[in-house]
Amino acid sequence: MTDEVLIHTHGRVGHISLNRPKALHALTLDMCHAMIAALSEWADDDSIEAVILDHAEGRGFCAGGDINLLRKSALEDGGVSGRKFFHDEYQLNHQMMTYAKPIVCFMDGITMGGGVGISLPAKYRVATENTRFAMPETGIGLFPDVGGGWHLSRLGGRLGQFLALTGARLDGAECLWAGLATHYVPSEMIAEAKARIIEKPGRIGGVLSEMVGSPPEARVARNADKIAKHFASDTLEDIIASLEASDDPWAEKERDTLGTKSPQTCKVALRQLAESARLDSFADNMRMEYRIGSRVLLRPDFAEGVRAVIVDKTHDPKWDPATPEGVSEELLDSIFAPLPEGEEWSPL
Repeated sequence: MTDEVLIHTHGRVGHISLNRPKALHALTLDMCHAMIAALSEWADDDSIEAVILDHAEGRGFCAGGDINLLRKSALEDGGVSGRKFFHDEYQLNHQMMTYAKPIVCFMDGITMGGGVGISLPAKYRVATENTRFAMPETGIGLFPDVGGGWHLSRLGGRLGQFLALTGARLDGAECLWAGLATHYVPSEMIAEAKARIIEKPGRIGGVLSEMVGSPPEARVARNADKIAKHFASDTLEDIIASLEASDDPWAEKERDTLGTKSPQTCKVALRQLAESARLDSFADNMRMEYRIGSRVLLRPDFAEGVRAVIVDKTHDPKWDPATPEGVSEELLDSIFAPLPEGEEWSPL
């Protein structure tokens, strides 16, 4: 076990607190393993009725996965340790998604990438005024994984495609409006909410609904019609053309944003969401995402994107291919193709 995850029980409630504050609680492989072990134990423990997931201190809930480990793997071991991280992290995502007991996740702070992967499977997802939700992977040559294909493709009005391509950040009120959160609770009331859930784990929904606090207006709602119109296509070139044909400052801003993203990743994300929308099981989705991850990890854009955005902070990635037109259907087919026998992802 690891001190980067604090694991307790309070009466009939299991409690997992992410505890890596200097890294905004970004997930390591050890953290994933500790969470899997705790959830597995509680699944078979009749005295545990529900699980609370939160972070111990600091301003992030969970800022993502261990990006530096993934880049090191891509550059040094041919992606072996990176694939291992993806494989086991995805097992945690699937375990949570299919968990028989209710999980309550408090998304009180930055909830990005890997943090999305462990929050959206929870039955109860509590946003606050501190919530900052995003899937920013297109900016580093990765893709919206950890179940992103499943969750984003099932949002209405093409919002999922917009979030996947642009990496746009949503606040707590916007998460509630979009259905990404099930409840909105002011952060000052979270301690009381947890105490009442521990006291009455059989009526979590009622407890959260009673925590009064009207969320502010969801700003993204003002642009819902524009998002539905301009992001309607599953073809990146169509989306860019639609944005370019508009003289609306919002469209211009989003076009400029897309111009900074990896064309390969954007095309991967659009196909990922389109294919995921047709899948019947979350396990099939994770199998697809593991295939994508295994390939994208070793493509030039990932190491380059992490260099530009996270390592050197120059924000000048040189994407390869450099244009949407350069990303061929053959390249996409190779990224989505089944893995060799014995290498496919499987649930716990």
